[in-house]
Amino acid sequence: MLSSNPKPFFSHMSQEIVAEFAKVESIFVRGRNCLLVRADFTPIFTDYYLHLMDIGERHPETLDTPMKELVAMLTLHLTARPWAETIAWTANLRAPRVNFFATGSSTNEYITGRLFTEDVREPDRNFLYAQTTMKGEKPRLSTIEVQSTSPLEWIRHFYDQSEQRPGRAFKLDDDTFALVAAQPDFDEEWFENLTNEEVARITEIEETKVLETRKFKFDCGCSVERILPTLSAWREKPEELFENDDQLQLQCPRCAKKYIITREDVTRPKQGEDESPEQ
Repeated sequence: MLSSNPKPFFSHMSQEIVAEFAKVESIFVRGRNCLLVRADFTPIFTDYYLHLMDIGERHPETLDTPMKELVAMLTLHLTARPWAETIAWTANLRAPRVNFFATGSSTNEYITGRLFTEDVREPDRNFLYAQTTMKGEKPRLSTIEVQSTSPLEWIRHFYDQSEQRPGRAFKLDDDTFALVAAQPDFDEEWFENLTNEEVARITEIEETKVLETRKFKFDCGCSVERILPTLSAWREKPEELFENDDQLQLQCPRCAKKYIITREDVTRPKQGEDESPEQ
C-alpha cells in the first residue's frame, strides 16, 4: 500500500524521469574478498506504488517500509546468486500479525511482492521462509527464525544459516541499498566494522571490479490466462464455483492484482482441443 503520507513521493516522481528498471551492480572488492551488490531502487519502488494505486491498497508506514526493504533485499540476493534461479521469501510475523511476501527471478529479471494482513496464522515466533527453485531441480527450502521486523537485519541471520557465509545489508542515501557478502578468506575485521558511510564509498576507497550488472523491474507477469489453469478442477462443474453468479473475482497470490473470471472463461476448451467433437 501507499505510505501514510505519499504526496512528497509522487511530487518527487513528477519532477524527474524515473528509469524503467533498477540497475543492480555486482562488484568484487579485491583484497577484502567480499562481494558488494548495490542498486538505486527508485524505479522499482515507483512501480510498486503505481501497482498499489492500481489495486486500491494503502498501507501504514510501519508495514510499507519493511515491504519495500524485503523487495530490495531479495533483489540484491538474487543478483548475488547464480542465474536461472527463482526465489520466494515469506516472513510470518507475530506482531504485527502479517505476512510479507516477495518473489523474483534472475532469468526474467523481475521482482514482485505483497502483504497479507487477513487470515494470517499467528506463529509462536517470527520466521522467514525461503524457497529457491531452478528448472529441473527440486525446490530448496530454508526456515530462519528472525528476532526483529527489519528485513535488513534478517539478512545477517539468513546468510549465516542458509547461505553458510556472512552477509550484511545496508540502507544508503535515498532509495539505495547494498548487500555485502563474504567470500572465502574474506577480511573478517573489515567486514564486521563496515559502516554505511564506508559502504557508500567502497568503489572510491577500495580496489574493486564490476563483475556484472542486472536490470530488475517490479513486475509479476500475472494474467487471466495464467490464473485460469488453477480453476481446471471446476471446468466440468462451474455451478459449484460460481453458484448463482455469472462471474467472480480472483486475486493474484503473488501481487494481489484482481481479475474478473466468467463462466465462459472456466468452461472454454483449452487451446488445441476440438470445441465441436464428432459424435
